Amino acid sequence: MARTATRRRPASAADGGTNPKAPCPCGSGRRYKHCHGSGYAPPVTRPFEGLPGEPDWVALRELVPAATAPLRTADGREVTLASVLPGGAPALVRSNGEILLGVQLQTSSDDVSRDIGTALAAALESPAGAPVDPGPIGAAGSAGPRLQELLDLSAPLEVTVHEDFGFWLEGTDAGAAARAGLERANEAVLPTERLEGLGAAYWVRPGHERAHLRWVRPEAEEPLLDALARLAASEQLLLGEGTRYAGAFRAHGLVVPVWDLPADTPAAEWTGPATEFGARLEQALAVTGPLSADERRARAGLLSRQVTLR
Repeated sequence: MARTATRRRPASAADGGTNPKAPCPCGSGRRYKHCHGSGYAPPVTRPFEGLPGEPDWVALRELVPAATAPLRTADGREVTLASVLPGGAPALVRSNGEILLGVQLQTSSDDVSRDIGTALAAALESPAGAPVDPGPIGAAGSAGPRLQELLDLSAPLEVTVHEDFGFWLEGTDAGAAARAGLERANEAVLPTERLEGLGAAYWVRPGHERAHLRWVRPEAEEPLLDALARLAASEQLLLGEGTRYAGAFRAHGLVVPVWDLPADTPAAEWTGPATEFGARLEQALAVTGPLSADERRARAGLLSRQVTLR
């Protein structure tokens, strides 16, 4: 994935009336001179905010190798969202008119929602079986609408995880080259399962020694970290015997806690322990007082094991 770029923002007459050292009026928490007063539009930190299933959008974008989900546009057209498409294509229109929209793109701009929305808008206008040409996507910025402007926001996101990329060729008369490409892509797919009833909680086994649970949480980062710190300080952060809290990813404005798990335990057997942890986390989130000294130390330790993906 390409490094995120920011777009030069046109100067505004209103800029001169704001103290550059004051908090930016946009509410980012940064000083005005480092945010909207810098002359550059700041990146959209939560590009999928406002979409049903925001955590699953993040998971399909960053964590899940092979998955699909049905989408519906605001005017009622059906679209299939895919974690990734052949060759990293942003969108495809099959000969039967079916639209496939990729969420893992080769480049990205300061607003991933606009990148994917640009591809969707082009696919909606493309004839069946024809290549989709959305124009430049990513880099200095995509020109089309955001996903929030195109999709039916009342339709839930229902994700199906696949064992491989066989859905690429479903319903098509694929040639030998396409089948060979599919086989090569399938070799890179890690065993992945979505735990039922837990939102965007994904079990993955990258090897024979360990498995992982990656759980994209919907909460804002700061209160979530406080809650995780409370659990860590009270030794309630693990999922059971043989597990270890490995750290967390930060991706598209959300936090993704990760646990190491024994590789020989089936994914479904972690649904119960994860459900119990979710209940403990909800209780910790409800506590609003200041952190104790032990909890502050635990929070610092959690931050040291946090990696930003985007």
